[in-house]
Amino acid sequence: MNIKITQVKSGIDRSERQKRTLVALGLRKLNASKEVEATPQIIGMIKKVSHLVKVVPVEEVATTVSGK
Repeated sequence: MNIKITQVKSGIDRSERQKRTLVALGLRKLNASKEVEATPQIIGMIKKVSHLVKVVPVEEVATTVSGK
């Protein structure tokens, strides 16, 4: 299952650990979004910075290739 993580608050004036967690999640700027797979490691990182991010599940869209 994939989730979309969006940074909604700044990492300024946060601990170095929280700043590095945001970077590890692929979030470098405010309102930046990243789509990742929901692994236990990612879920743990999200919990550490839950006050700085918004998480939304991504609906899997089945794409079909039409052969003409």
